[in-house]
Amino acid sequence: MHLTQKEKDHLKELAIESIKGKFENEPEPELGIDSETLKTNCGAFVTLKTRGSLRGCIGLVVGMKPLYKTITEMARAAAFDDPRFAPLTKDEVDKLEIEISALSPLEKIDDPAQIEVGKHGIMLQHGYHSGLLLPQVATEYGWDRTTFLKHTCLKAGLPENAWRDPEAEIRIFSAEVF
Repeated sequence: MHLTQKEKDHLKELAIESIKGKFENEPEPELGIDSETLKTNCGAFVTLKTRGSLRGCIGLVVGMKPLYKTITEMARAAAFDDPRFAPLTKDEVDKLEIEISALSPLEKIDDPAQIEVGKHGIMLQHGYHSGLLLPQVATEYGWDRTTFLKHTCLKAGLPENAWRDPEAEIRIFSAEVF
């Protein structure tokens, strides 16, 4: 998916309006969606940061709803429902940095060498455990492929080398991050 700057700006506006609206018990905003691209079902994550520190991050891996709807819902979820953080306060809204990741469909791979650090995100499943890291995480931390796989395992609650188990399923995806 390729988004225009206007579409990216519209999605960011939807995200912030959705978060602000929650404080007023307003429904999620629609804000005149006329772009067919924004109406396309697409997985996406919304990451919230304050002064460069993570404040919330929630998303849907599989595109089950139009992208604009996924963004409004995930923005609220990242702000108020990420179990790692207390719910956002009204005072924090003006300090938020919003990063949106629109995801490509998942692709199962058999060879971890197919993972391109900086291009691909990883979703790893083993039994009832699963973990996902967005493509930009490896780049931000300067990880190589093996370190990226280890951290995905740890996020799934698995031993760091669980990715080597033949029962582990690895899926990759790319993201348009803005």
